Amino acid sequence: MIVDSHCHLDFPDFANDLPGVLDRAEAAGVDRVVTISTRVARYDVYRALAESDPRVFFTVGTHPHNAAEEPDPEVAELVRLSRHPLCVAIGESGLDYHYDKSPRDVQRHVFRTHIAAAREAGLPLVIHAREADEDMIEILTAEMREGRFDAVLHCFSSTEALARTGVELGFYVSFSGILTFKRSDELRAIARSLPLDRLLVETDAPYLAPQKYRGKRNEPAYTTLTAQVLAETVGVSLEEIARITTENFERLFRKAGLAAREARAPV
Repeated sequence: MIVDSHCHLDFPDFANDLPGVLDRAEAAGVDRVVTISTRVARYDVYRALAESDPRVFFTVGTHPHNAAEEPDPEVAELVRLSRHPLCVAIGESGLDYHYDKSPRDVQRHVFRTHIAAAREAGLPLVIHAREADEDMIEILTAEMREGRFDAVLHCFSSTEALARTGVELGFYVSFSGILTFKRSDELRAIARSLPLDRLLVETDAPYLAPQKYRGKRNEPAYTTLTAQVLAETVGVSLEEIARITTENFERLFRKAGLAAREARAPV
């Protein structure tokens, strides 16, 4: 089975179709999904989604687009909220200098707060990085010197330098439908250069549907299409990349792996 390590089930795109979305995902071989927080203020929504279906886990955090709305998240509060058994990570948080929907200094402040929360909670940090590689590398490197934390560079579409820095820091790199696009040769070359034990797959649904469905609503079932291209890129079978990325997911998102094992255990 394959895991969609990053999607947004709370978005209006799924409001009238959520059971079908999850059933189609499972039929396609995607047995777990992580719905990702973009606003701490919507915590109850994410929690309810996870509590309503055993295939769903959630995170807590503030997207850089929304950093100006939530400029002062408290580390203690993020850690407290993350203690829910189905909350498996902090984030997504990071830097987005493409849209600049929040001031850059606010983005950097909020990002550092989320790093501190991930470190204290002992949970991985889900990192959003777009056109901010220099600052991202500087912050991640400096923060690692302050204390160890785990992380994933989600929906990776940045430079080889950021990917290399992430792996050197012990992070994971997650690929979305962008990997399947016809003009993504450079991104596929980066994927090919990374250690297999650092790879994850995701949809970032409802955005970034793989090439076959490009321009349409993305959904967790399509994680399999990205996994197939990743398998071809690194030279293994789909079954092997499913095993590898699922093991990587459970190693990083430890609470999700534990919950899945407990659910499968005989009574």
